[in-house]
Amino acid sequence: MKILLTSIESIIPIIVIITLGYILQVRGWFADDFGSNLSHLIMNVALPVSIFVSVMKYLTLDKLISISGGLIYTFGAFILGYIVAYIAVIIFKVPSGRRGTLINTFVNANTIFIGLPLNVALFGEEALPYFLIYYITNTISTWTLGVYLMTSDAKSGKSKKTAKFDLKKLLPAPLVGFLIALAFLILRIPVPVFATNTLTYIGNIVTPLSLIYIGIVLGKAGLNTITFDKDTIVSLVGRFILGPIIMFIILTLAAKDMPTAEFKTFVIQSAAPALAVLPILAGQGNGDVEFSTNIVTLSTVLFVVVITIIMIFLG
Repeated sequence: MKILLTSIESIIPIIVIITLGYILQVRGWFADDFGSNLSHLIMNVALPVSIFVSVMKYLTLDKLISISGGLIYTFGAFILGYIVAYIAVIIFKVPSGRRGTLINTFVNANTIFIGLPLNVALFGEEALPYFLIYYITNTISTWTLGVYLMTSDAKSGKSKKTAKFDLKKLLPAPLVGFLIALAFLILRIPVPVFATNTLTYIGNIVTPLSLIYIGIVLGKAGLNTITFDKDTIVSLVGRFILGPIIMFIILTLAAKDMPTAEFKTFVIQSAAPALAVLPILAGQGNGDVEFSTNIVTLSTVLFVVVITIIMIFLG
């Protein structure tokens, strides 16, 4: 019961903010280009700052070195996840515009906004270093291969925005924020308190604005776009079943002496909902924004049930 209540408490604010965005869009509060402007603000300003602040807050160089062994297992699980997702795209003949979303849903999770508070609630602050290992892997995966797949996956009849070489696609703003944070850690550069406070204020707008953006997309498309079609079901199976199974098998076979809290943290994070920024990335790549929105909404709602089942399974 405690697990269920914890999960529900972490999900309710997300659903409420998405609903707020939907209601305001339906009532005509936003101009037609507001959603597009909002996505640019999130991707190029707020999200890089948020990642920088998170790394500086939760990591130190010594801590990063001491727990870095876990990166081998998480990166192994992510690589295998990409392979399985690519095979699923071929087998189920996923159309262009949806492939990037499906693959990202299989592999990359909403760790910092949902995974972090849930992990602390379930396992306490002592499990935070293990969460950070998964967070590092998830961040690198999302803002390298993940973002490339999203922004180069245009719907049929739409032009691909990565048709020519573009350094910005290799170094998107969120990844730059992460790399700068690592440089600060390695060089042990202190961040002044006033700068930390300012950046924290800016970074804190990522989650609510991303969720409002999802509500805006739902408002424009209509609630009838929330469906359980073939591609959606395959994506959700990958996120909630195949992802945790891959992580569980790798840890069971290759990390038999891993601390229990670290083992459970990796499995739990591998089942977190899809990234809230997927619809924004899909929009930047001329992909299927409605499909991405559908995936984010459904995975967030279903996570309450999924996490309860996984925790019961893990004991």
